Amino acid sequence: MVPFHLWLPEAHVEAPTAGSVLLAGILLKLGTYGFMRYSLALLPIASLFYMPFVFVICAIGVLYASLTTIRQVDLKKIIAYSSVAHMGVVMLGLFALTPQGLQGSLILMLGHGIVSGALFLCIGVLYDRYHTRVLKYYGGLVQVMPLFASLFIFFTLANIGFPGLSNFVGEMLCFIAIFERNFFVAFLAVGGTLFGVGYSMWLANRLLFGPLRVVCGAYHDLTLVDVVIFTPFVFLTLLMGIYPKLFLDTSYVSVLGIMSIYL
Repeated sequence: MVPFHLWLPEAHVEAPTAGSVLLAGILLKLGTYGFMRYSLALLPIASLFYMPFVFVICAIGVLYASLTTIRQVDLKKIIAYSSVAHMGVVMLGLFALTPQGLQGSLILMLGHGIVSGALFLCIGVLYDRYHTRVLKYYGGLVQVMPLFASLFIFFTLANIGFPGLSNFVGEMLCFIAIFERNFFVAFLAVGGTLFGVGYSMWLANRLLFGPLRVVCGAYHDLTLVDVVIFTPFVFLTLLMGIYPKLFLDTSYVSVLGIMSIYL
């Protein structure tokens, strides 16, 4: 959460690809899950008291992280700051204290872990081949890496909450809960999400289209090993977007247990 987010982009930049995938897919979710299991469940009065304060921090954080992302030149930092913005939406859904918000936060946590991990894998594929993460050195990769370009666009669309993909259901439930609780905060959060669409499309356009900028001896698209690694990410992204009932039914009992404290 902003302003306690400064370690995250630096950690992603210094970590290897596998470390970034674990950091985005597991470690960030432990924080929000801890809020759900401890702050909301064990400290209900304090959670209600500090709800406006958390709303303010998260609304500012979503906008700030989205605007900061547009200014980054390191590919890993771009994905890292987008994670900060998504976690802001998760926290807003949690502290809305409605069944839709709690379930939306859980689904968005899971979906973001899959999509963000896949995007870091995409950056790792580029770094292994061209040994740089600076965005200005890339361009026109769709001409030489069409399979990679297709996967990158797929996960970029999932990251912005495109309908039918994993993040859409979680974001929609979170926004419904936030609108029920506070219209102004929801308006700011939706604005931050729209900025997220902007920087995601800007990144994909700069990376994949236009004149070919990467100059090297040989260009290599995804190998069979890469395709095998990406297949579970694609499957889970589609499964969570097309059939979210599987995950919503699983979390329903836990959500009811937390909501019973506030009734």
